[in-house]
Amino acid sequence: MPEPPRSIMHRFPGVPTLEGAGVRLRRSFSNPEVPLFDPFLLLDRFGSSNPEDYLAGFPWHPHRGIETVTYVLDGRVEHGDTLGNSGIIGSGDVQWMNSGSGIIHQEMPQRSDGGMSGFQLWVNLPAREKMSVPAYHGLTSNEIPEVTSDAGDRVKVVAGSFGRVEGPVRGIPVDPTYLDVRVPPHGTFELPTVPGYTVFAHAIDGSGSFAGTDRRPVVGGETVLFGPGGPVRAEAGESGLRFLFVEGRPLREPVAWYGPIVMNDRSELLTAARELRNGEFIKHRRPVVEE
Repeated sequence: MPEPPRSIMHRFPGVPTLEGAGVRLRRSFSNPEVPLFDPFLLLDRFGSSNPEDYLAGFPWHPHRGIETVTYVLDGRVEHGDTLGNSGIIGSGDVQWMNSGSGIIHQEMPQRSDGGMSGFQLWVNLPAREKMSVPAYHGLTSNEIPEVTSDAGDRVKVVAGSFGRVEGPVRGIPVDPTYLDVRVPPHGTFELPTVPGYTVFAHAIDGSGSFAGTDRRPVVGGETVLFGPGGPVRAEAGESGLRFLFVEGRPLREPVAWYGPIVMNDRSELLTAARELRNGEFIKHRRPVVEE
């Protein structure tokens, strides 16, 4: 018999946070929730119509041991890194970066009359990949396929698949699915999931409910983590529902985390800190761009 739909196990309204050089954002989950969200480490939602809330940006800073996924909904973010990559992440664009053995980069939002909004998700790397060669995958909005159903649902497929459409981000160790889903007012929508995988959704705007034991409305800005089960089934409210759908294979490995560096034990963090002080942090400087 098919498994029943997944139920909401936990809800996260998000916490106002100051990050980077002074960017105001809302953090859905982070270090304390690692055991729940494995292999995902952090989800930040940035967005404001006031440039003072975001222009300070995220100046040059290191990463090691993780992948960072930046999805810009509105506005423009200038980026650069020690692999030689640079450019603009515009509205609807995605940057999927594997920091591997170490990278130093910056992400600087640009002034926008229409405001700035988007997400950053951190995805953990398995121990065997933490010191791998860093790589960068930049996608413009027109490179991300969008599927529209007869019922009016719209799904942008960044990673994983929806129906027969596969997203352009592939070969990621935790086998993620990353979708931007829009359900029209009072519409219903169902997504299959992989047994044993971690699954969560973040309501971008609108409201709706998900099948299962907790049918309370989920509203814009709220993140919900699903328990085990079969598909995720959504029902949109009167204004429709737009949400991020994220799924991945848990690593079930120790996590040692300090700032922008996530390894498996404290000794690896101490090594990273020493290498940063001594100028030995960057192991690879040649451009590595995934097409």
